[in-house]
Amino acid sequence: MSALKDQLHTDLTTSMKARDALRTSTLRMVLTAITTAEVSGKEAKELTDEDVLTVLEREAKKRREAAQAFADGNRPELAEKEKAEAAILAEYLPAQLSPEEIAIIVSAAVDSAGAAGEGMKAMGKVMGIVSPQVKGKADGGAVAAEVKRQLGA
Repeated sequence: MSALKDQLHTDLTTSMKARDALRTSTLRMVLTAITTAEVSGKEAKELTDEDVLTVLEREAKKRREAAQAFADGNRPELAEKEKAEAAILAEYLPAQLSPEEIAIIVSAAVDSAGAAGEGMKAMGKVMGIVSPQVKGKADGGAVAAEVKRQLGA
């Protein structure tokens, strides 16, 4: 079992003993998502820490999007619950890059790809260089927006 999954199980037990309902339900939800990912496909597999991080990122993104949808729908109490769940999941994710750090990484990728004057045609080339560097550390939408900005779109 991956170390991250073990940590999630340990934290679930701790939160249950502390009677922390929100943390308990959030950790149960993410452990269920991990189990679903393990048994999906033709045969069951053991997820690595990187695979578990991918599941955590996906679940955190769902919470952020749901919080935004609830806020737009004038349901602040549900938006707050989703934000709280996202905050709990963020504790298990790597530290996020700042917009300045993303800009530096994108700038270096534009230079290394020789994409400075190509405009949007070079978007895929630059994203191919940037994506592995920021995986799990930055929101894909923010990275894509910065690439577009630097390519002059």
